[in-house]
Amino acid sequence: QVTLVESGGGSVQPGGSLRLSCVATKYTYFANCMGWFRQAPGKEREGVAGIYAGGGSAYYADSVKGRFTIFRDGLNNEITLQMNGLKPEDTAMYYCAASVVACSTVLETLTYEFWGQGTQVTVSS
Repeated sequence: QVTLVESGGGSVQPGGSLRLSCVATKYTYFANCMGWFRQAPGKEREGVAGIYAGGGSAYYADSVKGRFTIFRDGLNNEITLQMNGLKPEDTAMYYCAASVVACSTVLETLTYEFWGQGTQVTVSS
């Protein structure tokens, strides 16, 4: 069983930055892929960024390209999401996810078996 714990959420003004972290209770290099998702009230959970094993290729939702960056540190069982240029539409609960089986599309919820409890990000003036 893998437990994921997110941190780093909070409130920020438009244009600001936040850095989210996700720590796994077991070594993340066993995970074939990891990702960040978000869910706003009344909306479906959507993929934000995902990365394959070994800090390989990263993929981003079109809405965050150029603003968000995902990093993976397998030695410290951690992935991070650096979010710059935040917009009000980025407001949501953000979730970390991991898969230890073969990964397909890293931005799809069905790819992942393990999920964190979420951390809230609020962008408003």
